[in-house]
Amino acid sequence: MDSPVSRLVRSAVLRQKPYKAGTTVAQAKQRYGLTEVIKLSQNENPLGCSPKAAAALARVDDLSVYSDDDYPVLRARLAAPFGLAKDNIIVGHGSNDVLMTLFEAFIEAGDEVVMADPTFSLFPKYTLLRDGVPVKVPLKDGVHDLDAMLARIGPKTKFVVIVDPNNPTGTHIDPVTFDRFVAALPAEIVLVIDQAYREYMPAHSIEGAEIVKHRPLTIVTRTMSKIFGLASLRFGYAISSLEMIDVVQRVRTPFNVSGPAAAAVLAALEDTEFMERTLRTNAEGKAYLEAAFARLGLSWYPTAANFIAVRVPIVAEEAYEALLARGIVVRSGDGLSLPNYLRITIGTPEENAKLVAVLETLVGQWRAEPALA
Repeated sequence: MDSPVSRLVRSAVLRQKPYKAGTTVAQAKQRYGLTEVIKLSQNENPLGCSPKAAAALARVDDLSVYSDDDYPVLRARLAAPFGLAKDNIIVGHGSNDVLMTLFEAFIEAGDEVVMADPTFSLFPKYTLLRDGVPVKVPLKDGVHDLDAMLARIGPKTKFVVIVDPNNPTGTHIDPVTFDRFVAALPAEIVLVIDQAYREYMPAHSIEGAEIVKHRPLTIVTRTMSKIFGLASLRFGYAISSLEMIDVVQRVRTPFNVSGPAAAAVLAALEDTEFMERTLRTNAEGKAYLEAAFARLGLSWYPTAANFIAVRVPIVAEEAYEALLARGIVVRSGDGLSLPNYLRITIGTPEENAKLVAVLETLVGQWRAEPALA
């Protein structure tokens, strides 16, 4: 690329590719002439959104005025379950926005960011956009290799990133092992804990907000897109020490959360019935799919989230296309640095049953074909 634009833009930007989201239902229908499509690719809540959130949105008015950019009531509500104050919280247009703001505030050219590989794709991207250096540490059996991550810390390390549960594998870290890791982590390094799927995790799991209380250079990101079903509204937040939040607030985009989003989030946080129903649906769906995968002779990573990474006997992209042609959208591991795996959202009982029925037809065919991996 050689143009007036390319000669002006930062080289770090030119080296990046635009984010490519998964195939939409409309795209799948058009591509294969389908009338019905099941979307199990973006880890959305298959039950939709909280009814209380939907009702709150219906009551929103005054769309012509700016909302209060400080979001005091919302931030206080998000902090309260952890015994923290509103100034321990920063909010954003999805957790991606919060993370980008964090990297903007701290990462400079040459700074190293230690992270798992594979993990959430925006971490290496945000590092490179700030001319930092991603230090990628391979997973061990699909889980963060904490000892190996500690070994890769050097004089230029500024961030260590933990995604728990990890995306795209769905695995989570044993909390006792993690406590030892945190104790060994140099105090001057920022610990970033991305917990987008925290609400799906077992009760005795890492709670990043508790680590913030005794380790100030820790920041924990969360989202309302997953269990709360508010992906389209785009709302995320981070929990950290007062000093860390003060720094990140200095580069936050003003009015990065809309009034309707704030109203829906406040209502969704009170909808415990919807959360409990979502957790039951997810647990039942996970058990059903794991039993089906075992019956089909497929292996998978144990998941603490609302998706499962399952290994297929052919190239992931081939398996993805075969499912897509039959009206089921999943995520190919080839685009997630997880070759030979499909990342599949746990759906409703009906969606899960249709997925299994298609896999029962395809797996035998795949095993009969020459190996493509």
